[in-house]
Amino acid sequence: MKNWIQAARLRTLPLSVSGIIVGSAFAYYQGFSDWRIVVLALLTTLGLQILSNYANDYGDGIKGTDVNRIGEKRLVAAGVVSADQMKRAVIVTAIITFLLALALIYIAFGKENFVLSMIFILLGVGSIGAAVKYTVGKSAYGYSGFGDLFVFIFFGLVSVIGSNFLFTHFIEWTLFLPAIAIGLLSVAVLNLNNMRDIENDRVAGKNTLVVKMGLEKAKKYHFTLIFTALILFVFFNGMLSIKMYIYLPIILVLAMHLRTVKKSKKYEEFDPELKKVALSTFALSILFAASLYLS
Repeated sequence: MKNWIQAARLRTLPLSVSGIIVGSAFAYYQGFSDWRIVVLALLTTLGLQILSNYANDYGDGIKGTDVNRIGEKRLVAAGVVSADQMKRAVIVTAIITFLLALALIYIAFGKENFVLSMIFILLGVGSIGAAVKYTVGKSAYGYSGFGDLFVFIFFGLVSVIGSNFLFTHFIEWTLFLPAIAIGLLSVAVLNLNNMRDIENDRVAGKNTLVVKMGLEKAKKYHFTLIFTALILFVFFNGMLSIKMYIYLPIILVLAMHLRTVKKSKKYEEFDPELKKVALSTFALSILFAASLYLS
């Protein structure tokens, strides 16, 4: 059990639910609430993240990408579990996640909205496929530099806009501002991961965006991701008349983080920074939700 919990990479889970928190909190602000949708959306998202982590462990493990990686060990690459065992874990997690998604869709749309139900079922299948195909298979998009795009879409746009739509059944266009912000911060976490692993990925033929652009350009890209996300998030909060000072500690943490990234010369120095950005994103979503609930 300890090994499977380790493979689930608990430190990645807060980031994965940040978009759900933002979308659900804004639905409450709009006058919609249903605790069942909140709980099932959170569980489905956690299932997708764990599925992605298991699939990543399996995909990178059988391709030899994780042999000399920096940071936490991966179970398949380390020989702790076999590739077949991890493959079975991926299948089981995918089934459980799909069942959670079906329950969520039924609660959100019932029997009356067949078209919306089918759209979200397809979206759920697509999310599961994206979680697995990041590193699994010959056409794994994580090996061709498209990981950033998929993380932005699913962690940002789908997570925030999709979770809000489950409550409201319509799209609130201003919500794209925080959706883009959460998506960019999620991409920043992936970018840190890829900066840490740049040499290992290059040798293994994993052509991430960082491998393609080089470390120095990746640092500038990283600054752009976080700076743009904060601008959009602060602007959206200003539209809702939420006091900005509550976010000041997180903004300071991210400013210090950018300073650290700029100065970092050793790849292992990027590893502790992943947690800072992931938890800062989670904290932003929690403070945002608390502000809306209290208001």
